[in-house]
Amino acid sequence: MIHSLPGRAVDRAAEALDRIEASDRPEIWISLRTRTELLEEAAAIDARVAGGEVLPLAGRLLAVKDNIDVHGLPTTAGAPSFAYQPAHDATAVARLRAAGALVVGKTNLDQFATGLVGTRSPYGPVRNAWDLTRISGGSSSGSAVAVALGLVDLALGTDTAGSGRVPAALNGIVGVKPSRGLVPVTGVVPACYTLDCVTVFARDLAAARAAAELMAGPDPSDPLSRTLPPDAGLPPAPRVAVPTGEHLDGLAPGWAAAFRAAAARLDSAGVEIVEVDISPLLEAARLLYEGAFVAERYAAVGSHLEANHDLIGTDLDPTVAEIVLAGATASAADWARDVALLARLGAEASTALTGCSALLTPTTTWHPTLAEVAADPVGANARLGRYTNFANLLDMASLAVPVGQVDGLPFGVMLTGAAGSDRTLAALGHTLLSPSVDLFVVGAHLSGMPLNHQLIEAGATLLRPASTSADYRLFALETVPPKPGLVRTGGSETGVRIEGELWRVPAAGFGAFVGGVPAPMAIGKVTLADGSAVSGFLVEPFAVEGAADISSYGGWRRHRSEQGL
Repeated sequence: MIHSLPGRAVDRAAEALDRIEASDRPEIWISLRTRTELLEEAAAIDARVAGGEVLPLAGRLLAVKDNIDVHGLPTTAGAPSFAYQPAHDATAVARLRAAGALVVGKTNLDQFATGLVGTRSPYGPVRNAWDLTRISGGSSSGSAVAVALGLVDLALGTDTAGSGRVPAALNGIVGVKPSRGLVPVTGVVPACYTLDCVTVFARDLAAARAAAELMAGPDPSDPLSRTLPPDAGLPPAPRVAVPTGEHLDGLAPGWAAAFRAAAARLDSAGVEIVEVDISPLLEAARLLYEGAFVAERYAAVGSHLEANHDLIGTDLDPTVAEIVLAGATASAADWARDVALLARLGAEASTALTGCSALLTPTTTWHPTLAEVAADPVGANARLGRYTNFANLLDMASLAVPVGQVDGLPFGVMLTGAAGSDRTLAALGHTLLSPSVDLFVVGAHLSGMPLNHQLIEAGATLLRPASTSADYRLFALETVPPKPGLVRTGGSETGVRIEGELWRVPAAGFGAFVGGVPAPMAIGKVTLADGSAVSGFLVEPFAVEGAADISSYGGWRRHRSEQGL
């Protein structure tokens, strides 16, 4: 859960407006709240908090993509001719405001949320937060850059083809694309209504996920909104798929190596990495623009483009208009054919990913300059969506996280899983982003034992069975539940190897876990059979006085089994 930031909401709101003015990045915004209006709302937030009300987002500044309704500000979807004044906040916005968030303004986007580049807007191309000569990514361009520059804490985007993930990767921030329908799209100008998702940008994963949770829940006004069963979380020994080598061809220089390094980071955290042929996913991705599904874009805004054809090239972006108007030619037979093809490809992909908690891919394939996109607006855009376009078509959740830099620019990867896997993806994301501690366990925390759930709750993953060096002894303690005590002796003449398991625990969860270890148990350094030294469970020597020496069993599990326990 997000906690309120230090300082009053009114102070943070004033500082945010000052930062926006000083940033000299007008292309980020389509409209901003007035200072008076924002500070009055911030003062009301401070008064509610002072009165004892719990507001998890009090003091958080929020930017909203301008295809999502905010009461009091026009919604343009990136087209001045389309502008209207909404009567209400979008459901997602209303839920964040109810939690204390302050909407600062509406952000620029690829017009009608059609594009992954961030340049298809009469309000101007949004420049990248790291390099002004490069694209921001889109279509949620302004939202991503506002977060990356620290102008706001959180921002909302939308995602049909990758618009909530590509700009996150290109600006070095987190992008959360929930499962379809978890966050209602009431009050969102549709791109493809059956596929659209409201997404969150933040500079850290915990903040983005907390905001996504606050927005989730059905809304009667959105018949496609839903509640999915909570996912089971990561298994003790999770498996993650990665593409086979041929599907990593064509990445920007250095990106393939950076991706393999990210996969190796998961591997070192105890996650099994398996190569999978993702051809069915990539074939499905092509259907989003090359198949009949583009008809949904025409259904959403085609009539506006037809009625304002004379504005194409000025108010209305010509590339967007070409894409949307082409959707009018799709027939019902085309749609039926593509629905059947998508079902087959989805089944093939599901089979290929069986047993995997997620698919890990680069978020996108390259980071073009503004000039490169201007020279080839459609081709440049198509390259960006290789790993993102299939997710919403196939009803999958996805999460984009930054994992470093290549040649001074951000590089990000993406975790994608089945509908409802949102929390599992977050756990894997934390594993990628967080330091960890290797912990050797010998007793009640072994997998399948009574206290193993404490490790799971701390986010730990099982690395492998392991054993100590040959200078330890194991004792049965009189505790509830029963536990063994591991003690190091003077050498192999008086000790033996003791079997156990090696787990990897995120540093964030390790502190709380260790804090709950009761005396006489303690965490100290244990030497393993391979000579490495890791943290592990030991016991204070006084606790084994009079305790049964069970070293001859070689480990706690065998002792319990042979005792019929």
